[in-house]
Amino acid sequence: MKKVLICSSILFLSFSSCSVNQSLKQSIAQPEKFGAVPTQRQLDWQKLEYYGFVHFNMNTFTDREWGYGDEKPEWFNPTDFDAEQWAKVAKKAGMKGLILTAKHHDGFCLWPSAYTEHTIANSPYKNGKGDIVKELAEACKKHDLLFGVYLSPWDRNHAAYAQDAYVDVFLGQLNELLTNYGDLFEVWFDGANGGDGYYGGAREARKIDAKTYYRWDKVVDMVREHQPKAVIFGAKGADIRWIGNEEGIGTETNWSTMNPIVMNETREQLQKGVKNAEDWLPAEADVSVRPGWYYHAREDHLVRPLSHMVDIYYKSVGRNANLLLNIPVDTRGLVHENDEQRLYELYEVIQADFENKVSEDAEFKADGRTIESKFMTDDELSTHYYNPQLEDSQQQVIEIDLGKSQIFNRLQVQENIEFGQRVESFELEIFKDNQWHKITEGTTIGYQRLLRFEPVKAQKARLIIKKSLAAPVISTFNLYKAPNLLVEPTLERKKSGEVSFSVPNKQTEIYYSYKKDQPQNFTKFSKPLKISEPTTIYYASFDPETQKYSSVQTANLDIPKAKWQAIDENGKPLKEATKAIDENVYSVYVSTPEAPEIIIDLGENIDITGFTYWPSQERWAYGTIQNYELYTSEDLKSWNLAKEGEFSNVKNNPIEQKILFQKTNTRYIKLKSTKTTDGSKKASFAEVSVITLNP
Repeated sequence: MKKVLICSSILFLSFSSCSVNQSLKQSIAQPEKFGAVPTQRQLDWQKLEYYGFVHFNMNTFTDREWGYGDEKPEWFNPTDFDAEQWAKVAKKAGMKGLILTAKHHDGFCLWPSAYTEHTIANSPYKNGKGDIVKELAEACKKHDLLFGVYLSPWDRNHAAYAQDAYVDVFLGQLNELLTNYGDLFEVWFDGANGGDGYYGGAREARKIDAKTYYRWDKVVDMVREHQPKAVIFGAKGADIRWIGNEEGIGTETNWSTMNPIVMNETREQLQKGVKNAEDWLPAEADVSVRPGWYYHAREDHLVRPLSHMVDIYYKSVGRNANLLLNIPVDTRGLVHENDEQRLYELYEVIQADFENKVSEDAEFKADGRTIESKFMTDDELSTHYYNPQLEDSQQQVIEIDLGKSQIFNRLQVQENIEFGQRVESFELEIFKDNQWHKITEGTTIGYQRLLRFEPVKAQKARLIIKKSLAAPVISTFNLYKAPNLLVEPTLERKKSGEVSFSVPNKQTEIYYSYKKDQPQNFTKFSKPLKISEPTTIYYASFDPETQKYSSVQTANLDIPKAKWQAIDENGKPLKEATKAIDENVYSVYVSTPEAPEIIIDLGENIDITGFTYWPSQERWAYGTIQNYELYTSEDLKSWNLAKEGEFSNVKNNPIEQKILFQKTNTRYIKLKSTKTTDGSKKASFAEVSVITLNP
C-alpha cells in the first residue's frame, strides 16, 4: 500500500473518492522534494539495513590481514569449503546479503581470472577447477540472499601495478565479476592503495594517485552498464560512503548528504555527512565480528561480546547507517562455530527488542488532526505525516495515546527520505503527573533512528521535531518494550582484591555465592566484595521481569596483589611493569630486550604451587612468551629454577596459561622469556599471578 494519501494535486481539499475520514484527509499531503534525494538503488540499499561481509582469501591461509603479493597459489586449499553453510548462517542470522572479498591486496583471485595467473585456477582447490565467487553467488541465490563483490584496486602481486597496463587488468577483472555472476547489489572497492609489494619480484614501493589512476569514471560506467541496481562503495562517484571507522559505530549526527566526493574528505565529513549538501551519499558502517577481518585461530576466544554487538547495531542501523558485519571464514572454508553462535544471538536480541510494539493500535494526533495509526506504525516509508503549512520556525509535535498506561524503552523514528533529509533535532516526552517529561533526544533522523532508554510507563507520549531544514516528513513513530539483555556478568577485581560485577542493563540483578549451588540460593550483589584469601566464586545475572537466570559463571580467585610490587634486579620499584600485576589483562608491560623478564616482590613469604601468565590481548601483539623459565627467591640474590617449559599453542590461542609445580616457599618470583612467538627479544606481560592452592 502507498503510504501517502493524495486526494488531489491541490492540498487539503476533500474528495468523495478518498475513502478515509475527514481529519486524515486534511493532515496528509504530498511534499515537494527538498535538497538532495536518494536514487532508487540507494533507497533499495538503505532498506536492507544489515548484511554480511565475508573475508576469505589467501590471507586466511597465511594468517595475515594484508598479504604481500608473493604468496603461492598452492597455499590456498580449504579442506571443507561449503558456500551453502555461509549462506545458511547469514540467512538464519537475519542478514539480507553477503559481499565476498573476491580479490584482496595480495592480488589472489577467487575466480579463474583471465588477466592473471595468481588465481584459484592454480590452486589445489578442486584441482584448479574451482570458482568460489560462483559457488557463493549460487548459494546466495538459493537461500534468497543478495550477493555483492569486493575487488581490491591495489594489487601487490601484479608486475604492472602503478603502470597504465595494470589498469586494463583491473578493469578486465571488474568486467568479469560484473558479467559472470548474476545480479550484484553492491560493488566494494577498498581505499588502501599503493605501497610496498612483491610486484612480480620487484619487491619495491610504488605510489599512485588514487583519485585518477584507476579511471574511476570508466569504473562507474561499467558498473552502471552491467549492474544498474548495484550501489558502489569506495570509488569516486560512489553511491554510499564509509562511516569513518572500522568499529561499526555511526555518529549521533549523520547526514546522508555530501558535497561531490573527491576522495579526500575529512574524517568528520565521512562520519557526520554534510548538512544540506549537493549529493545523496548515505553511510555504511563496517566491522568484524572478531578483531581481525580475516580468520586467525588465536582470535577464536575474542569474538565480540553479545552486549558489544548489540551496541554496534544500535549505533549503526540505529543511527541512519547500514551495518556491514564481517564474518572471517576459517581455513576449513566454514564459518567458525564461535562466530556462528554470536551471529544467532545478535539476531535473537534484535528480534526480541522489536517484537512488542506498544504503539501498534495507538491514536496519533498532530496539528489538531488525527493520523491513522498505520501511517506511523507500518513498515512503509511511503506513508507519512507532513504539514506543508508549518512555518520554518515552528516545532512539529506528534502526540501518541496508547489507550492505557504501558511500559516502553525503545523509540523508532523515520523520515520519508524520498523527499530528502530534513530533521536536525528531536525529543521524546511522556505525560506523567500532569506534565510533560523529556525521556530522550537526538539530532538527525534520516532513514532511521533507534534510541534506547530506561523503561518508562505512560499512556501518552509525544515526538517533538525541534529543528528542521524544512517541514518534516515523518514516516514512522513507534514505541517498543524490549526485554532486558540478559548476559553473564563481567567480574572485575582490583589489585587490592576488591571484587565487583557489572551488566549492561540497570534492570538486571546479579547474584553470587562462595559455594556451588543453584542460583536461586545465591546472594544478591549490592556492593564490592572484599576478598583477601584464595576463593572460588559463582555468579549469574537475573532478569526480575522474566524470572530467568543467565548461566552460572565460575572464577577461581587467588591471593590479592595488594602488597605486590614489580621491581628491578636491585629491588627498586619498576613503575611501568606494574601493568603486569594490575588485574587488567588489557594493560601490557613490555620488557627491554636486554632483560626479557619481570621480577615481582610478593610482599611476604608465601607458599606457591604455580603461576599464571596472560599474553597480550592486543590485536597486533608482539613479544608473546612461548618458552619460559620461572624462578623463586627468598632474598633477591639466590634464585632457584621452579619450572621451565613451553606455553603450548599460545600464538593461536592467547588465553591465560596456567602452570603448576611442587609447593615452594618464596617472596620473589621472576618470569623470564627464553623464546617469543614472533622472535622478538622483548617480552610482553599482560598479567602475571601466582597459584597458592594445592596442585
